[in-house]
Amino acid sequence: MPSTNNAPKPWDTDDIDKWKVDPFLPSDNVGGTLAEESSFIVLFPKYREVYLREAWPGVTKALKNLGIACTLDLVNGSMEVKTTKKTWDPAAILKARDLVKLLARSVPAPEALRVLQDDVASDVIKIRNLVNNKEKFVKRRQRLLGPNAATLKALQLLTNTYIQVQGNTVSAIGGYKGLKEVRRVVEDTMHNIHPIYQIKELMVKRELAKDPLLKHESWDRFLPNYKKRSLSKRLKPHKVSEKKPYTPFPPAAEPSKVDLQLEAGEYHIGREAKKRIAQEERMEKQKAKKEEKKREREKDFVAPEEPVDGERKKKKRKTKTQDEE
Repeated sequence: MPSTNNAPKPWDTDDIDKWKVDPFLPSDNVGGTLAEESSFIVLFPKYREVYLREAWPGVTKALKNLGIACTLDLVNGSMEVKTTKKTWDPAAILKARDLVKLLARSVPAPEALRVLQDDVASDVIKIRNLVNNKEKFVKRRQRLLGPNAATLKALQLLTNTYIQVQGNTVSAIGGYKGLKEVRRVVEDTMHNIHPIYQIKELMVKRELAKDPLLKHESWDRFLPNYKKRSLSKRLKPHKVSEKKPYTPFPPAAEPSKVDLQLEAGEYHIGREAKKRIAQEERMEKQKAKKEEKKREREKDFVAPEEPVDGERKKKKRKTKTQDEE
């Protein structure tokens, strides 16, 4: 049977955006209301209590348009969202869950409410478990912010997202493509790769995307290629331990002190004779050292070799001839 995949499709033109997300309207829900009630509860820290109390009327109004009910429990420190009979979008409860998660992570309410849009998503990246040492974690988290939060602002502009670094997490809000880039940059930063390299790469990609001629070409030749630089050029360790060939037999036992005395014939000698022999050896060593030091001292008093009279005359003649020339 011939393949129909390559058949001409007159309705499939280049002006169609296949990645466009159409909004979900109440008329699209043919099935009617939801069969069961769904709810999510998210806890928030105590320092967010004052801000949430002020911003909660705006959150309630935004969720009411989607048919989602929400409650703020200041006693238990929790936020609850649940579906109602007026909920017409099945995915609305998931968006409301992401909204209360972001509010608990110190994201401002105007930015967090953008999650309710169809083309906007959120991502909460946990960064504490990526670094074991707490001091390194604090330094790398500060590296992500940069001086006066300049690195974070550059990353927000290049990815078209909103990023909030709070505690042990990084919250990001924006498009799916931007969130993917943000997660890559954050994880690489916590793995000790400076974010400036990723920012340079994003800037190059942004400029290349403007050129329609490079749309179907590979951009690898334009992107910066950073190689790892090893500080130490030493390829071998200082101490190279050579492995000895394996033998199933154990090594021979080293001779003991008694065996060495028997070989030297000193085992049966008395204690006084041993002392005398040891003293004689000591005296011989002292004598040898004394003579060596004496020879070194006499070197300073040795007269240098003087030239013979004939050699002196020849040298004088050579100097005279040189002067005449």
